[in-house]
Amino acid sequence: MVDVILGLQWGDEGKGKIVDYFAPHYDVITRFQGGPNAGHTLYIEGKKIVLHQIPSGIFHTNNINLIGGGVVLDVITLKKECETVIAFGIDVHKKLYISNRAHLIIPTHIALDKAAEAIRGKEKIGSTLKGIAPAYMDKMGRSGLRMGDIHHKDFDKQYQLLRTKHLKQLENLHYTENINQLEEAFLESIEFARKLPVVNSAYFLNKYITKGKKILAEGAQGTMLDIDFGTFPFVTSSNTITASVCTGLGIAPNKINEVIGVTKAYCTRVGGGPFPTELNDGIGEKLRTIGNEFGSTTNRPRRCGWLDLVALKYACMLNGISKVVMTKIDVLDNFQQLQVCTDYKIDDTITKEMPYNINNIPITPIYKNLDGWDKKLSTCTTTKQLPEGAKKYIQYIEQYLKIPITYLSNGVMKEQIIRL
Repeated sequence: MVDVILGLQWGDEGKGKIVDYFAPHYDVITRFQGGPNAGHTLYIEGKKIVLHQIPSGIFHTNNINLIGGGVVLDVITLKKECETVIAFGIDVHKKLYISNRAHLIIPTHIALDKAAEAIRGKEKIGSTLKGIAPAYMDKMGRSGLRMGDIHHKDFDKQYQLLRTKHLKQLENLHYTENINQLEEAFLESIEFARKLPVVNSAYFLNKYITKGKKILAEGAQGTMLDIDFGTFPFVTSSNTITASVCTGLGIAPNKINEVIGVTKAYCTRVGGGPFPTELNDGIGEKLRTIGNEFGSTTNRPRRCGWLDLVALKYACMLNGISKVVMTKIDVLDNFQQLQVCTDYKIDDTITKEMPYNINNIPITPIYKNLDGWDKKLSTCTTTKQLPEGAKKYIQYIEQYLKIPITYLSNGVMKEQIIRL
């Protein structure tokens, strides 16, 4: 069976640490969508490691890791990541597998991403400029290159055809930046990638399922960035929800077992787009400072706000969440009063439903006030040690969601997790 761990907000929920925590209990850890815009932060031997494409179970000795077919892959980033992993004594040629169906991000995809974002001007999406949207566009347009293609004798011809198409598009977009250096790195990285195990991932995974092995599917970004159900158009270019596990990995829906959702104890968002509970004041700045809320991929400051239960319950519904992991609750130690959004007021209507489009409508969040606590949560190791205020905060959220919060992350280190 396949268990799933994915984000319930706008990404940056701390999924990497949670996957790393659960990884020893699984035989295969696999990414099913997204690209190098993901930034999953781990602490290995006291060192901070940020993984963008390699699954977060790579540092464990008892499992293997697979980059699934739903991922768009930047081989330059992959090579750098592999070099980081190798430095810790991990043999990526035995531990890391790549689906032959994973689409490639080539240098002109990155240029197209930059050109498209520049043209938008003030209407920028907030792209990470990693070439992800153009790569997915070529996938849907049936002209992309896949990981399996790099082993074909006509790969260079295929690459030049796609590159030529992109260069014409870039000329129309008046893009003038030189990409020669990036292309050199790309071709060098392709040679590196050819030495990694490439597999027919649907058969690969289903053989493990048939043998009764345990598989953990790791999501990237967050539910509210889903291309169909997120805050469109300020979303990512893939489906980030549970349904994408099936299409990204080639497994049947009845093979999915538990779906574990990860949420922060408050909300953050990087880039543009609506954010109903955003705090553009001293409280928001305090959350950002204490929580060190800066993007792990881009280092952009994250927008911060109170926990949005309307959006969170919507995300739980979409994903079929069976249990919730709450991260960064220790960031709230320094607040005497906390708030959570329980309803949206839109014009004269109060609703608990997420509107299909919240970009251009005035939403007033309705808050429930909750007491804070006066204890440092990062030192707690058991539920009994949690102060009453923290327990009531968790209980209120559980009652609202009607889903249990089963784990609590109260610090950046892997061991700082409390099982509730």
